[in-house]
Amino acid sequence: MFRHIVLLSFTEGTTGEDVSAIVDALHTLPERVPTIRQYVVGTDAGLAEGNADLTAIADFDDQAGYEVYRDHDAHQQVITELIKPRLAGRTATQFEL
Repeated sequence: MFRHIVLLSFTEGTTGEDVSAIVDALHTLPERVPTIRQYVVGTDAGLAEGNADLTAIADFDDQAGYEVYRDHDAHQQVITELIKPRLAGRTATQFEL
């Protein structure tokens, strides 16, 4: 298995509706990207200052499956149309399980 984890922080002024639209769009990706084996998306519980606003964890059979997801048109559309306009910061990692 190959895991991808991304933490997103949004710009000031990003609304709850904006975040919900991002979460909803991300939740459509497992139906659209065949290499995704497991996909979890969640927003921060607000328990500590400085946390990221949203986390996505995606599992794939292998690195090639991740690369299909990374470059997939549906994933890139969510990034371009919904995430980038509100993005203040991003941290990610990928690793073998």
